[in-house]
Amino acid sequence: MLKRLAACIREYKLPALLTFVFIVCEAVIETFIPFITANLVNQIEGGAALEVVFKTGALLVGLAVLSLGCGGIAAVTCAKASAGFAKNLRHDIYDKIQDFSFENIDRFSSTSLVTRMTTDVANTQMSFMMIIRTAIRAPLMLIFSIIAAYIMGGALATSFVVIIPVLALGLFAVAKKAMPAFRRVFRKYDRLNESIEENVRGMRVVKGFSREEYEKEKFGDASEDICGDFTKAERIVALNSPIMQFCIYFNMVFVMIVGAKLAIESGGTLINVGEISAMLTYGVAILMQLMMLSMIYVMLTMSGESIKRIYEVLEEKPTLSSPDDPITEVKDGSIEFTDVAFKYSEKAKKNALFDIDLKIESGMTVGVIGGTGSSKSTLVQLIPRLYDATEGTVKVGGVDVRNYDIEALRSSVAMVLQKNLLFSGTIAENLRWGNENASDEELVHACKLAQAHDFVSSFPDGYNTYIEQGGTNVSGGQKQRLCIARALLKKPKILILDDSTSAVDTKTDALIRQGFKEYIPETTKIIIAQRIASVMDADMIIVMENGKISALGKHDELLLSSEIYREVYEQQTNGGDKNE
Repeated sequence: MLKRLAACIREYKLPALLTFVFIVCEAVIETFIPFITANLVNQIEGGAALEVVFKTGALLVGLAVLSLGCGGIAAVTCAKASAGFAKNLRHDIYDKIQDFSFENIDRFSSTSLVTRMTTDVANTQMSFMMIIRTAIRAPLMLIFSIIAAYIMGGALATSFVVIIPVLALGLFAVAKKAMPAFRRVFRKYDRLNESIEENVRGMRVVKGFSREEYEKEKFGDASEDICGDFTKAERIVALNSPIMQFCIYFNMVFVMIVGAKLAIESGGTLINVGEISAMLTYGVAILMQLMMLSMIYVMLTMSGESIKRIYEVLEEKPTLSSPDDPITEVKDGSIEFTDVAFKYSEKAKKNALFDIDLKIESGMTVGVIGGTGSSKSTLVQLIPRLYDATEGTVKVGGVDVRNYDIEALRSSVAMVLQKNLLFSGTIAENLRWGNENASDEELVHACKLAQAHDFVSSFPDGYNTYIEQGGTNVSGGQKQRLCIARALLKKPKILILDDSTSAVDTKTDALIRQGFKEYIPETTKIIIAQRIASVMDADMIIVMENGKISALGKHDELLLSSEIYREVYEQQTNGGDKNE
């Protein structure tokens, strides 16, 4: 897992290495400063000349500046390396998600993926920063300080042998106790973000039903839950400070009492004032580095959960992929389902589709109707291979869709889904999602076919009108027509409209279908609709019920042969034509 994440350092290996080099230099210099200070104290005590004091003082200032410089450079290189690492990590996760099938995304959920790319990456970046800087500096300072303390204080440094294990055990026990609460927090972040996303996306519904207070309460409960876990963890971690202070002061008192006694009794032969002062300095340094190691342990344990979540995404295998020797050209828009069955996951007890046998000739207009949950959308999602059939085969252009290069197949199929989505940017930029090289004339032509040109032209900025995120500044019907125009710009061999004219009036709906008939006769058109009027002139109408094809035929045939179709027609026409 760590090896996989380390691969994201890539071009930032040099800053990471330089951080290590300058941190080592800083630690060595800081270890030498108490040595020199102790000697200076002893020289002053022995009546050294002022010139010696100035020279030693200048040396100490020089070393301090050098240490500061090394620390500053290390901070810069560390920041560059950690920020670059986080950038590469986000890039790799995002690239991986782009290859995910709907099944992969369903497994994680979109809100969880967003949390992993933001909160989890930030935690991992912080850990990486601590590893290449603090996690190197603290052990080095600890080792150097212990060695120096033994050189300066001899047997007196044995006090560290007692106090270090006590402090280490105390700090790590505190960290270990706090970890379960930190782990719970990251799992709850997904649910909190999901609540936020759901509320923002459904703001109109929330306000329409006056459920603002309920949503506030729901969000407050989730936020309070996370706050409670964090408070519990931080309350435990706060014990680090008193444990640390106790050990520091105990060590200071011990060194001063025992050191002073040894200095007086030996007349300064075993230990002198300068060495005692150095021992105090090293004592504080040793205990502070243990404190830093404890903080690193807490941070790494906290981010361990984030690292696991990121690793899950990076190691996830897309359930759909192109074959080794893919077909890169779709001959025509013919479609054939043979003995097709489908379920959304291996754990699902029931198929969403079964016993599907269907043949659609290239250029046909096909209508699909059926009640809610009859798997109309599921049926058409197998065509561009958004999902793979669990059983049987789906062919496009006479070739099994699993033999195509995925990008080539999807480039030949344009889908306008139930949930129409426009991105922030101008209308022209949104339309060019269908064809990035489309000319202005092609944009206008596509919009005329989709009955969108008139309302686009009515805007002051026309095709340069800015669309807010999600298309919130255009109506539902306008959004649908822009999405249809965008799909037409792909010049697809198969065009699928999944209930995508539900927000337009019947006259506009009829004009859109007439435009399809006249201008894209060779394109296979599949129209999923709730209105019989939207499909009654189709070459073939598919009636879906409970994941199966209940009936096939033209409008007049289905009025005679399909009870479901007839009932829907009569309900929508208030009894219909009594002569039929």
